[in-house]
Amino acid sequence: MIDFRSDTVTKPTAAMRAVMNDAPVGDDVYGDDPSVNQLEQYAIERHGFESALYCSSGTQANLLALMAHCERGDEYICGQQAHNYKFEGGGAAVLGSIQPQPIENNADGSLDLNKVVAAIKADDFHFAKTKLLSLENTIGGKVLPLSYLKEARECVDKHNLALHLDGARVYNAAVKLGVDITEITQYFDSVSICLSKGLGAPVGSLLLGSKALIDKARRWRKVLGGGMRQAGMLAAAGQHALEHHVARLAEDHDNAAYLAEQLNTLTGFDTSTFQIDTNIVYANVAEHIDLKAVAHALKEQNMLFSPGKPLRLVTHLGVTKQDIDSFIAALAAEI
Repeated sequence: MIDFRSDTVTKPTAAMRAVMNDAPVGDDVYGDDPSVNQLEQYAIERHGFESALYCSSGTQANLLALMAHCERGDEYICGQQAHNYKFEGGGAAVLGSIQPQPIENNADGSLDLNKVVAAIKADDFHFAKTKLLSLENTIGGKVLPLSYLKEARECVDKHNLALHLDGARVYNAAVKLGVDITEITQYFDSVSICLSKGLGAPVGSLLLGSKALIDKARRWRKVLGGGMRQAGMLAAAGQHALEHHVARLAEDHDNAAYLAEQLNTLTGFDTSTFQIDTNIVYANVAEHIDLKAVAHALKEQNMLFSPGKPLRLVTHLGVTKQDIDSFIAALAAEI
């Protein structure tokens, strides 16, 4: 199966499965799982934070960050396209009683910091207390520049806010920029990192922050049902991903660029209006093309994609250049 729906569809490699099979385990709720403890310690040292928490998903990691930074009735500022605002079921409001204040994203995925400042509420009991600015990197596959992250840090410091990064694909950003991950994480009070997207682990995300923040998040994780028992096999897969699957993300980026180039050879497909930095490709599709019918036909040929307009295709360790050629040929035959 050639699957372009998301980089969440990756499967563990043979080497990763061997590591999972041999991982020592314990009860993580008691703090006794050696593989979870090792992953969290590795994450602390690798990313430059005081503490780390292994979570079941990126949605959970982001929610825990929001609930650790904010109390009931507080507010966080984010982008209208932010995953933790638009695609995580309204968890901050539903489960955390935290008010989101969305700001329109710029074309490059950033937020206008002047608009962020304008959205900060006055210290008045009529308003929610603004506590946090949340950014996402990458966002829609686009990379936020380091210079922008520095400006965002200066902005929150000036206005006494904390700064969270939804870094589900932050390693894609680091690889694209050609920098160590700490060049990005240094600007944030907390960072979530998904291990089960491009990095290729089967399950899990990390939340990084101060000891006080992570202690609070760990308590909320239990309340939300996120305490896991013998989670070491999953944690070992995550550590293997961090140690062995980062550099290869550049291959996904190259394949995405190639995919975009090949899509543009097809009548009715155009990627030129989209910024394609990493492993996510968007394309405008002519109105007369029935993508649902095309998706159904290609599924019969063991090729999967989500038939939205604009079209979104994602490359990952399960997609090769040869797969892209096969997909383009099949797509051309159906339109």
